[in-house]
Amino acid sequence: MPTPEQAIEQTKKWINDVVVGCNFCPFAARVVKQQAIHFQVENSSNLKECLTSLMLEVQRLDNNETIETSFLILDNSFSDFNDYLDLVEKAETLLKKNGYEGIYQLASFHPDYLFAGSVATDAANYTNRSIYPMLHLLREESIDKALKNYSSPENIPERNINFSREKGLVYMKMLRDACV
Repeated sequence: MPTPEQAIEQTKKWINDVVVGCNFCPFAARVVKQQAIHFQVENSSNLKECLTSLMLEVQRLDNNETIETSFLILDNSFSDFNDYLDLVEKAETLLKKNGYEGIYQLASFHPDYLFAGSVATDAANYTNRSIYPMLHLLREESIDKALKNYSSPENIPERNINFSREKGLVYMKMLRDACV
């Protein structure tokens, strides 16, 4: 098991090499350059503790407008993708229950990410396959602002899928795995 510092450094490498490097999120490079990302590692495998950590990240964003986005890295838990999906569902419910719908958006990343209707060997899954299970909080206002300056944002997912499939499963896996 990596130390929290190692998990953060590996996650930063994944963001730089995969997310920014493959241009999966055309808005990520600006936030990385501005160093406006907070990284938090949660070692617990307890669902309630992980959800509490998520809400602490929400409070961190509430209290610090210089942080654009936060990654909650679950380096020691939720390795089973179905368990992780349960966590994501509960996290989204918790955000809504606490009045954060429309304020923060939750993005999900997992080492075994599998889009609905996809097969495990589809390289397109690597658009969301990270080195650790993670919950990613984004400010909706920032997303809306960025989308105003980006032509055809609705084409981003399709472009990412095509890119991943063109590069192929072996390449995408190698790129992600090189971050650890």
